[in-house]
Amino acid sequence: MSNSIKPAHQKELFGHPIGLYVLFFTETWERFSYYGMRALLVVYMTAKTMQANGQSGLGWLDGEALALYGWYTMLVYLMSIPGGFIADRYIGQKKAVFIGAVLLTAGHGILAIDAVWAFFAGLGFIILGVGMLKPNISTMVGGLYKQNDIRRDKGFSIFYVGINLGSFLASLSVGLVVKAYGWHAGFGLAGIGMLLGLLVYLYGQQYLVHVGNAPTVEQKSSDISIGTLFNQLFKSPLQLGIVVLLLIYSLYAGFTYEGADHWGYGILFIVLSLITGVMMMIYKNLHNQVEKDRYVVLLLSLLMVMVFWGCFEQMGGLMNLYAQEKTNRMLMGFEVPAAWFQGAGAGFIILLAVPIANYWAKRKLKGNEASSLFKMGIGIVIMGIGFVYMVFASMEYEANGSSAMYWLVLAYLFHTIGELCLSPVSLSFFTKLAPTRYMALMMGVYWAATGLGNKLAGIIGESSVKAGEFNVFGGLFLFAVLFGLIVVLLLKPLKRLTHGAEDKETLIHDDETEGFELSNH
Repeated sequence: MSNSIKPAHQKELFGHPIGLYVLFFTETWERFSYYGMRALLVVYMTAKTMQANGQSGLGWLDGEALALYGWYTMLVYLMSIPGGFIADRYIGQKKAVFIGAVLLTAGHGILAIDAVWAFFAGLGFIILGVGMLKPNISTMVGGLYKQNDIRRDKGFSIFYVGINLGSFLASLSVGLVVKAYGWHAGFGLAGIGMLLGLLVYLYGQQYLVHVGNAPTVEQKSSDISIGTLFNQLFKSPLQLGIVVLLLIYSLYAGFTYEGADHWGYGILFIVLSLITGVMMMIYKNLHNQVEKDRYVVLLLSLLMVMVFWGCFEQMGGLMNLYAQEKTNRMLMGFEVPAAWFQGAGAGFIILLAVPIANYWAKRKLKGNEASSLFKMGIGIVIMGIGFVYMVFASMEYEANGSSAMYWLVLAYLFHTIGELCLSPVSLSFFTKLAPTRYMALMMGVYWAATGLGNKLAGIIGESSVKAGEFNVFGGLFLFAVLFGLIVVLLLKPLKRLTHGAEDKETLIHDDETEGFELSNH
């Protein structure tokens, strides 16, 4: 059957389903809004309350701003668990993405209002919106390809370019708008970007006919709900005992934590204890040893994701403040906005994403080691090396009272290469190993792990107030490099536990490729 008479949802462009590009541009504008706002967040919170140019901020201390940044970025991703569950169990990914886009548009619009209540309300809407959109749009990308289609990794890499195209455009444009018109004009521009993403998504529905639909009655009946998992937990003495011990520790550790946000840590530890119970019951319900072994590797990959983002997300927090406060940003008489440095990583990704994806594909075809686990371990090592340049920047600041911009650019270059080795690959790897009955829920867990990494990044950033940037950056370098090398050393036993999940990939083009959904086997 020729491509010209195929239904819209089965047509391809540049060797990939057209639906990929609909999701690409939807995510581009969603990330434009998110990263545009994120580039301003910490700097806005620490800016003086009264400034001559009328661009007054909240006047918070660096530690306070980094603490809220950590909570916010964690909750943005932690909400992916209920977002994934609601889609998986009730409304489908397609409708969940639409609801998330509407909430995000509202949240960014509210942030444009110059009032403290609007600041917190806007962040709340964004947290809910990302929770609905983020895990589900990723699941839809995976659903465009059949299980062993070698194009899947490249599809996720293309999708990842969309993420970073939005980030790059936002960092450049929002920084200029803030400089000319103030903070809230920048927040408003981010909202306009999200509105464009919503319009793209609505227009492209014809190319997503067979992806992300609401579950059928049969699919619902074959799934095991979270409520059922908790019921089973109460009948499983070992797992229940572990959760009870975790809850007791959570109550003690969280509510005895010294700090204004002790209640937040208490609630967080309780939630993590309950998530642990759910994860244990999923493992117990898996059908065979192959699924269970793959699930173990999946959990280890979550740890890798948390470690990576705990280090990497210094970009939006500590390194963002470093660019604002301790970097000489003068270039030929022009002061480079601090927000522009947030676009450096995204710009490098746009330039390097496809070449790096092609490098790994050619390496695999030649029979060299190119497994997802190997890429992820190497990615952590390369990202860690990037902190060496921040160590040099800290040394220059201590000697001269400011540091050169090129240290930041070099750090972002290595962080970007590491990110391209890990992030799109880990997302694709997760869809290969996750139990298909729990796919959307497990994607929520993936983004929740990303959120915990973000919270860890905020905690590390806070520690710099006492420990100093030199010690923090040096510690991140050593830890990331050692952790990544340990993963590489454990590669063979970990690959055995995947039971060849990546060994049967091939190129698949047929009339039903885009119609494939991640279904129960």
